[in-house]
Amino acid sequence: MHLLPMHEWTSLALPPRHFSWRLRGNALSFAYNQRESLSRPYDLLVATSMVDLSTLRGFIPALAKLPTLLYFHENQFAYPTRDAQRNNAETQLVPLYAALCADSLVFNSDYNRSTFLAGAKALLRRLPDHVPKGLAVQLENSHVLPVPVLPAALPTALSTASSPVPVREANSVRQSTHSTLEVVWNHRWEYDKGPERLLAIIKRICGEKLNCRLHIVGQQFKQAPEEFAKCRQLLKAHYDAMNLDEGHFGFLENAAQYHALISSCDVVLSTALHDFQGLAVQEATIAGCCPLAPDDLVYPEYLPPENLYSVAHGDSSAAKSAVEKLKRWQTDKANRKALPKVSLVKLFTEDLTNRYQQLFTETILAKSNDTLDEADDRKN
Repeated sequence: MHLLPMHEWTSLALPPRHFSWRLRGNALSFAYNQRESLSRPYDLLVATSMVDLSTLRGFIPALAKLPTLLYFHENQFAYPTRDAQRNNAETQLVPLYAALCADSLVFNSDYNRSTFLAGAKALLRRLPDHVPKGLAVQLENSHVLPVPVLPAALPTALSTASSPVPVREANSVRQSTHSTLEVVWNHRWEYDKGPERLLAIIKRICGEKLNCRLHIVGQQFKQAPEEFAKCRQLLKAHYDAMNLDEGHFGFLENAAQYHALISSCDVVLSTALHDFQGLAVQEATIAGCCPLAPDDLVYPEYLPPENLYSVAHGDSSAAKSAVEKLKRWQTDKANRKALPKVSLVKLFTEDLTNRYQQLFTETILAKSNDTLDEADDRKN
């Protein structure tokens, strides 16, 4: 919406909780709670892949006539599910049905697109019978367009802060010497963001007495994986042993303070088990952090090898690989040598506004042509 302010938008959303119910019940919630909004004469419907589009169209048939773009910011085929959820056809069929009835498919990364297509083909092969042929081919005509991460948003947020560096002054979490490596981990506190891998890295940092302070931030929910409590305990002991002030630990609700923190850190660390674009890493990288991420998932699409650590042989090996790079960068900082910076200009300075606008126009035009063809078929 911010990217295309020339259009008038109506935004409908549901709270990010109760995943199973939200995935299967969103069409019911939207159709019966938002029927008036969804029945207006729109030019285009843009839905995320979590929307049960096929069911929603059944509840509100007028939507089937509306040009529809389905945007995949993730996909359930590449999601690191628990054993009890593995190969759950329900969570995979909902976005598959949505993709088959949408007019345009868009993915935020090539990794997302390729894993979705591979997963959909595997699912269709696994189904017992009466599976129509050629369904997978219909899905291949899709596009890759990232979610915009606008560099201009960072200075704007910082300019609204009550002080130039509010995290330092208001929370007293940053009083390091010039040699202390400041690292931020800025993900949701859930198992798919790799808390076990994070814990392994922190254990190694403590064991090697690395002059490093970690800021563990990100959205939290009612229940957080137990590894976070262990991480905090280890870090407190590490700070005491190294005579360091504590890093920030917990969610930063104030956007200006959050942007001030990532802008003043040296490194942004990811331990994710799943990431289809890595918005938190990209935002911190644009703010000036040196990214350190798994050599896996989407990250190799836009990060060079020196900013990736191996995860091929388990968390202990991954921790060794990651901490080796942190040690080298801490030495570089102590010697006043610049850390390797990564430019994401190629991702976000290309004309995304025009690309999205062109896609909207093509989706509307294609739907219009289909409607005309159907009308001609009825006449004949």
